[in-house]
Order: sequence, then structure tokens, then C-alpha cells
Amino acid sequence: MTAGEVANTRIARVLAPVYGTSIRSRSFIGNRLGNIRAAFGGNQAGYIEMLNETRDEAIAALQAHAASVGGNAVIAMRFDSGEFDAGKGQSMAEITAYGTAVILEPI
Repeated sequence: MTAGEVANTRIARVLAPVYGTSIRSRSFIGNRLGNIRAAFGGNQAGYIEMLNETRDEAIAALQAHAASVGGNAVIAMRFDSGEFDAGKGQSMAEITAYGTAVILEPI
């Protein structure tokens, strides 16, 4: 949750900063086809799909990290992303989801 509070609950305990990171790349052929499509403009469906999957993996890793410290929720969740060159024309997308693990209790 990106908010700092959740309706009808109270933060019983603030536990720790938590994060989850995922790194993905497209195949060599996928990158080449994407570069050709980019030359003509328009929607890059292959890259969008890859980024959505990367984001989903980062969220799952964030949830696992929060659970490992005893949290039942994450507040103030945000994303950070980047791309880096892995060499030989291969780029990789990195997404980190982060926030604060807490224990929420109903009020």
C-alpha cells in the first residue's frame, strides 16, 4: 500500500524497512525486434510485458521480505527502477519495490 495508514486499522508496531528487487532482460531476438519497432515508433508491447512481470516479481519479493520480519502489511510502498547494459547489446531492467513493514491490527 502506498498510503501511510489503512482505514479501520492501527499500526501496532513498525518493524523495518523492506524491499524486493527483480531484474529481467529480453532475449537477444526480442531486443533486436524491439529496436526495429522503436525505429518506427508506437507501443512496445514486449517491453511493457517484461516490465509488468518484473514489477510483479519485485512486489512478491517485497511481500516475502515483510513476512520474514514478521510484518502483515507494508506501508509507504514505492518503486525505483533502472536499466543497465549487461554487455553484448543486452540490456536489463531492474525494479525495486520498497516500503516499511508493519503489524496492523483492526480497531
